[in-house]
Amino acid sequence: MKQVASYIPLLAFFLVWAMDERPVSIAGFEHSFGGIYSGAEVLLATSVIVYGALFLAYKRLDKFEWITLCAVVVFCIPTFLLRDVNFLKWKAPLVNWIFAAIFLGSRYIGSKPALQHMLGHAVEMPREMWLRLNNIWIVYFLLLGAVNLAVAYMLSEAAWIQFKVFGNLIITVVFVFGQMPFLARYMEMPEQPAKAGESDSAGAVRKRA
Repeated sequence: MKQVASYIPLLAFFLVWAMDERPVSIAGFEHSFGGIYSGAEVLLATSVIVYGALFLAYKRLDKFEWITLCAVVVFCIPTFLLRDVNFLKWKAPLVNWIFAAIFLGSRYIGSKPALQHMLGHAVEMPREMWLRLNNIWIVYFLLLGAVNLAVAYMLSEAAWIQFKVFGNLIITVVFVFGQMPFLARYMEMPEQPAKAGESDSAGAVRKRA
C-alpha cells in the first residue's frame, strides 16, 4: 500500500508534464499550467499530501521516505522558482547515492545492515549473507544514480521524464524480484496444522521408535 501511494506524486508529475502549457485563472490570479515547471509544482504538492497522509496513517515515516520527501522539497522549489530544470535532473541521482551511503554506513554503524532492518521481519539469514545482499544494494543504488544522471543529460527531455517515471520503477521491480529465489530459501513459512490421520501416523512412528 505504501509503495503504491508513494508512486502517486510521480504519476501526477508525468500527467501534468504531458499537458500543453496553458494559462489558468483562479480567483483573479493567472498561472500557467502544464509542462515541466508545473509538473514540478504538482510533484511537490502531491508529495506533501501523500507523505503527510502516510504519516497520519502509520504515525511515522521511515528514513527513506523522509529523504525522498525532503529531496522533492529541496529540488522542486528552485526548479519552478528559478525556471531551471537542472535542479530536478539532479534529484534522482543524489537520492540514490544518499541511499547507497546509508546502506554502506550501516555496515559499520549499528548492529544490522540496512537491508536487514528492512526485511529482517520476514527473512532469517546469517549476518554474512545480509552483508553480501547489502553490498549488492549499494552497487545498485550507485549504478541507478549514475544511469539517471546520464539519461537526464544525454537524452531528450521526453526520454528523461519517461525513464524517471517508468524506467526506474521497471528496473527496481526487476532487481527486487531477481532476488526472490534467493530470499525464498530463508523466508519463514507458516506451519501447516497436521491432519488427524497424519498426526496419528506420526505418533505411531514415534512410539515404534
